[in-house]
Amino acid sequence: MNLNIPPFSHFVHDGLKLAYFDEGDPNGAPVLLIHGFASTAVANWVNPGWLKTLGDAGYRVIAIDNRGHGASDKSYDADAYHPWLMAEDAVALLDHLGIPEAHVMGYSMGARVSTFLAMAHPDRVRSLVLGGLGIGMVDGVGDWDPIADALLAPSLDDVTHQRGRMFRAFADQTKSDREALAACIMGSRDLAAREDVAKVEAPTLIAVGTKDDIAGSAQELAELMPHAIALDIPNRDHMLAVGDKLFKQAVLDFYERLAAR
Repeated sequence: MNLNIPPFSHFVHDGLKLAYFDEGDPNGAPVLLIHGFASTAVANWVNPGWLKTLGDAGYRVIAIDNRGHGASDKSYDADAYHPWLMAEDAVALLDHLGIPEAHVMGYSMGARVSTFLAMAHPDRVRSLVLGGLGIGMVDGVGDWDPIADALLAPSLDDVTHQRGRMFRAFADQTKSDREALAACIMGSRDLAAREDVAKVEAPTLIAVGTKDDIAGSAQELAELMPHAIALDIPNRDHMLAVGDKLFKQAVLDFYERLAAR
């Protein structure tokens, strides 16, 4: 399996230099990938095999490092990380690449950003895949303040909060800017309104691990949306669901059904 890190390019939007890769078949249907909190395009999409899976299936695979993450510029202002602002970064990338419409796929925070993108720019979204986030999109996903505290703690040894430890360990593993991530977690938690989610017309696949204690129900979110289906990813938690084979196959099948319409 070729999991080599692809070359990254940069563009500027909202005063920030943002990193992305553009791989796969340049003539294939474009898939825009938006990673989760404390992750990167490489950690979320290359290492778990998504770039290979989608590239081998003939898609043009584009992934952004969200502001505050990876090789993109960092802000330490929580107000810079509202999901609608990160959604505009993703739209600006499509503009930069001259792509009028793409399949949009996000995981966790990236699913929230993808939904805000679809609400604001329905004409740019061929379909939505929302991984790792269900009804938490509108109801919230619990108290995240301990995660900001964990990110700012002197070391992992100082963190006792279980979810805080998980994200702190992940941030250390990805060598992330923990101060930028703390600002991000404080600024990116805006909920999508039920009435706005209900207006999203794009065909949508919502996939959540059965052991995910963060996302909330995929089925409940799918019921709110006019053209959504839910997928249970068996025996996977929030961190492990992203690379699951069943999830990948479901996405390929979803895209094939759309192409056949």
